[in-house]
Amino acid sequence: MILSQFAIRLVVANAVDATFSKGDAIAIDMPMTVSAVVIYLGIILAGCVAVSIADSFAAKEIATRLRVSNAKAIFTQDFILRGGRKFSLYSRVVEADPFKAIVLPVSGNSVGIELRKQDVSWKEFLSIANQRPRSNHYSPVYRPIDSTINILFSSGTTGEPKAIPWTQLSPIRCSADGWAHNDIRAGDVYCWPTNLGWVMGPVVLFTCFLNGATLALYHGSPSGRGFGKFIQDAGVTVLGTVPSLVKTWKSSNCLEGLDWTKIKCFATTGEASNVDDDLWLSSKSYYKPVLECCGGTELSSAYIQGSLLQPQAFGTFSTAAMTAGFVILDEHGHPYPDDKACVGEVGLLPLYLGATNRLLNADHEKVYFEGMPMHNGMRLRRHGDVLKRTVGGYLIVQGRADDTMNLGGIKTSSVEIERVCDGADESILETAAISVAPLGGGPEQLIMFVVLKKEYSHQPEKLKILFSRAIQSNLNPLFKVSFVKIVPEFPRTASNKLLRRVLRDQVKQELSPRSRI
Repeated sequence: MILSQFAIRLVVANAVDATFSKGDAIAIDMPMTVSAVVIYLGIILAGCVAVSIADSFAAKEIATRLRVSNAKAIFTQDFILRGGRKFSLYSRVVEADPFKAIVLPVSGNSVGIELRKQDVSWKEFLSIANQRPRSNHYSPVYRPIDSTINILFSSGTTGEPKAIPWTQLSPIRCSADGWAHNDIRAGDVYCWPTNLGWVMGPVVLFTCFLNGATLALYHGSPSGRGFGKFIQDAGVTVLGTVPSLVKTWKSSNCLEGLDWTKIKCFATTGEASNVDDDLWLSSKSYYKPVLECCGGTELSSAYIQGSLLQPQAFGTFSTAAMTAGFVILDEHGHPYPDDKACVGEVGLLPLYLGATNRLLNADHEKVYFEGMPMHNGMRLRRHGDVLKRTVGGYLIVQGRADDTMNLGGIKTSSVEIERVCDGADESILETAAISVAPLGGGPEQLIMFVVLKKEYSHQPEKLKILFSRAIQSNLNPLFKVSFVKIVPEFPRTASNKLLRRVLRDQVKQELSPRSRI
């Protein structure tokens, strides 16, 4: 981002100040471009509240977030460019019926679509600031530490998404984590393909600017060679990823011949990592570390991370994040000793810098604390992850507590089964494991969804045999796969989390006629 573009935030702040009242919620639904970052910062600078909405959402999801946040307006684009094709974003936003939309052109200076009467173009909006005597100057609006600057939303995997308010403290927390764990400092170039609608958008933005690093933004899909060349040419020193993106790079061989050796470390989050994929990624920069991080929007950052100050193991976490504390609970809700190898649901210590203390559309106490056990006189905070602590003290996320399966009376996690099945055959790109109870009752059945690599084809029955053998050899001889379904891709949230609920609904429809035979 060059200075002249960055300075536009002052013009945006002036225009926002002239159009809205202090504390108004203003949504952003567009790719994470330079303009999106400028708008985000301008809204906060003017004392208003940015509402983060991912540009992949359907109109219904956009409408829900506008309603819950009580947004007075929304910034968006006329189109989104993907693979050289234009897809209308403005029409989706209009279908969500916002009060007012400020529309940016995807290219050029003029929007390429007819606007509603109450909507204005980006050019018209900026002209409002030009009517002020000092449009290129703006004094920041100072607000209390607990005032809201950003409304983000949970993934919405279990119903209406939780509206999570970030305060003035949230940027301090996430940028401190970037400094402490990823060694992000002045002179670094930090890139993480993401969106302001996902927590990593604001995290990356604040981590860069509060630590003096340069934010690298790529306008386009990160899954191809174009992105890889951008990383090379921009001299990126810290690159953030999600495991499914790494898997795509590896399977397509699109990074062949590129020089990523300026990268001093990688970061990854969003889903469970594959050890082989992490090794491949690390090899792209002389085997630099791949640092895992796992947290939540409501925490403003991570609660477990990797660290450059400790030996790292691929696909694992080495420590609690700075200021965070946790225990691993047994099935009776009692904490395991901190030095014991174990598996159980994690309980967070409630004194946690940057964590939320309220939700806009749900009972915060009920969501995060109700039913959690006491520990050292404090009620633990719920997060929902199942953690495994190894003999060496490393941590592995075993999925969500609500992803736990009961197969033949034995509890196991979806992630554990997926790790085994991902390596069952060279044709497999990724797998997803779910369990469903038969319509007529009885034990849960293990169902595997599979995405194959492009050049391969397979019969579900053959994969069923391969998966059963792999699971029985590596996990438990009593486990068996009941059904395999091959799909082109998995349903995911905007933050790349797997929508197991959607897969369960699909498989119930598939199995319902079978259950009558």
